[in-house]
Amino acid sequence: MSAGGSNRLLTPEEVADWLKVSEITVKNKYRTWGLKAQKVGRLLRFRERDIVAYLEDHYG
Repeated sequence: MSAGGSNRLLTPEEVADWLKVSEITVKNKYRTWGLKAQKVGRLLRFRERDIVAYLEDHYG
């Protein structure tokens, strides 16, 4: 894993577990929080490095 996190794609459920919020909260608030999302077909995915960067910028 690189210093800024990996390119691994996370599901909204995995992001919610990491951030200790509900999956619905992630789906409703990711734009407000400034998180970049990837659409894989109809599915929403987040890059691990973007979540790490968000946490470092806001809480680190």
